[in-house]
Amino acid sequence: MTAVLAATALLLTAGCSSGDGGPPAVRPPSPPGPASSSARPTETAPPAKGSVRVLRTVAEGLKTPWGLAPLPGGGLLVSSRDDGTIVRIDPKTGKKTELGRVSGVSPAGEGGLLGIALSPDYASDHMIYAYFTSASDNRIVRMLYDERKPAGEQLGAPDTVFKGIPKGVIHNGGRIAFGPDGMLYAGTGESGDRGLAQDRKSLGGKILRMTPEGEPAPGNPFPGSVVYSYGHRNVQGLAWDGRQRLFASEFGQDTWDELNAVKPGGNYGWPDAEGRSSDPAFQNPVAQWHTDDASPSGIAYVDGVIWMAALKGQRLWRIPLRGTKASAAPQSFLQGRYGRLRTVVPAGGGRVWLVTSNTDGRGTPKKGDDRVLELQVR
Repeated sequence: MTAVLAATALLLTAGCSSGDGGPPAVRPPSPPGPASSSARPTETAPPAKGSVRVLRTVAEGLKTPWGLAPLPGGGLLVSSRDDGTIVRIDPKTGKKTELGRVSGVSPAGEGGLLGIALSPDYASDHMIYAYFTSASDNRIVRMLYDERKPAGEQLGAPDTVFKGIPKGVIHNGGRIAFGPDGMLYAGTGESGDRGLAQDRKSLGGKILRMTPEGEPAPGNPFPGSVVYSYGHRNVQGLAWDGRQRLFASEFGQDTWDELNAVKPGGNYGWPDAEGRSSDPAFQNPVAQWHTDDASPSGIAYVDGVIWMAALKGQRLWRIPLRGTKASAAPQSFLQGRYGRLRTVVPAGGGRVWLVTSNTDGRGTPKKGDDRVLELQVR
């Protein structure tokens, strides 16, 4: 990308106050992250301009939905931040079935039952992982999902995989995902205590990488630590591209929200830098947004493009990539049409699932809120 294009993208892009069974086998270590050079010449960028078409409303009447995990045989699992429940949605009919309530969830402010993910060995172990706020911390648990039991009783008791992540009324992070390497990644927040982000001994303001059992993953940048990257304010989006490079969205404070290409051991600047910085000690974002335009939560990678759900900005952002750089200025869709947007997940065939977030105490709920939408994107 030429200097002119980079400068143009900087002017046009505009980061945000927080609006906000047996154990699985461990995969061989292969920590994904951006290559040391930002882009390979052979990589082809997607079209500079894209499109979004709303295909349908899959389900509505959801309360404080946060995480979404598609089931391999069909069906969507959705977590409720404030109710502490997980429901299964039939994507054909929109019917909702409550699996059960996750014990130990203590919702307050931005905390509660947040991200969910399926075990990489879900076909054999039927385990659901969840990140939630307890009375004392943020933690990750796993639960057996038994569809044979009655509705409301299908979740087994939580088995704590990892605990001790700082909690707060704000900035609890909460997104979890299994990477292409089979390791579990978690985005955390600094819980309103800025200094935690730069403290590598703290779990706040970090991206964590661990085995499915909660141990530091092989190949992590800091020996004996689950910390994968640091200097983050509040990470709520994680996604990998086709070459296993990790991207993350991050809330800024008053000036810039960020989309970052995550380098193992990288320092992303907070609280010393917000957005792009001239300090070589910090990793600069792929793209940045003014705080009124984004407040980013979930992200998804589809065909060379990162799609980013914006809360305060109430829109879906499209960021085309060449390697770990934006190949063109980000483009926004659905501005104000569905209110606050929380989570976006690939649905296959150039489609995504999109979850709204208008019942979270900061939105203005309309009839039918909150809902899950199916979109065609390119």
